[in-house]
Amino acid sequence: MRQTDKPSGPLIAVVGATATGKSALALKLAQAFHGEITSADSRQVYRYMDIGTAKSTTAERAQVRHWLIDVVDPDEEFSLGRYLDLAQEALKDIWSRGKMAFVVGGTGQYVWSLLEGWQVPRVEPDWELRRSLEERARREGIESLHRELTMVDPDAASRIDARNVRRVIRALEVYKLTGRPISSWQEKLQPEFAALILGIELPRPELHRRIDERADGMLARGLVDEVRGLLARGYKAELPPMSGIGYRQVCQHLAGECSLAEAAEKMKTETHRLARMQSAWFRRDDQRIHWLTCDGDVYDEAHRLVMQTVRAEGS
Repeated sequence: MRQTDKPSGPLIAVVGATATGKSALALKLAQAFHGEITSADSRQVYRYMDIGTAKSTTAERAQVRHWLIDVVDPDEEFSLGRYLDLAQEALKDIWSRGKMAFVVGGTGQYVWSLLEGWQVPRVEPDWELRRSLEERARREGIESLHRELTMVDPDAASRIDARNVRRVIRALEVYKLTGRPISSWQEKLQPEFAALILGIELPRPELHRRIDERADGMLARGLVDEVRGLLARGYKAELPPMSGIGYRQVCQHLAGECSLAEAAEKMKTETHRLARMQSAWFRRDDQRIHWLTCDGDVYDEAHRLVMQTVRAEGS
């Protein structure tokens, strides 16, 4: 949002690890406060990918308007810069109609870029360079690219998982095309809206139980058929969104590389790992986050904090 565009605020963010119940809480709060929800999930932007990304249902979206869901096709490029542009326009629209804005999701980069006012590079993709780096990753291993990133941009390298090929390549691409590390582009301008950040946390055994239960539920609701349909539409297994948890494992199953039971176990293990990575983005000691534990009534406490924020904004 340009600094001259005076927003209305406040923005209520609901964050935390996957499967903690963020979407359900945000939906209930948005209904209570007549608000609308902007997604901060890097996978829900893709069309035709519903079950494996745990999108809100059609009925839920009929109750509360959701933004940044089903924005692009799986073979289209989508970047942090584009997310910010679309999210900021969504907030501007929501506030212009006197509605309360909620943002919900577990993609830490999306959440903090919006809340902290990141100024990210608008560097168009260089497909030839990307293909060259992808080939090098296949030939030498992704660790080779991550080591190069560590040399030119240690700050970015420390925050990017060495196994995340797409993000490692993007960071190298920005450096090679601009001569500046991607981390140096990510300056921050204090947003002009107030934000209340609500975090949901669960004890690890309970979180893992929910993750495993959700993975089984996705398969029961037709995730295999969803992936089969994507492949039939011509979306290759090598596409970035198809590398997401659930889609990658089901693609391996359909290719005969593992049984469905093995794919399910891989889904669960990878989602446990994702939850640990998300905890690095949403830290328990971050004083900006009001942590809600499931020992009590999460909704009542969240409602109280939102009401308190609304009153403070109106005073």
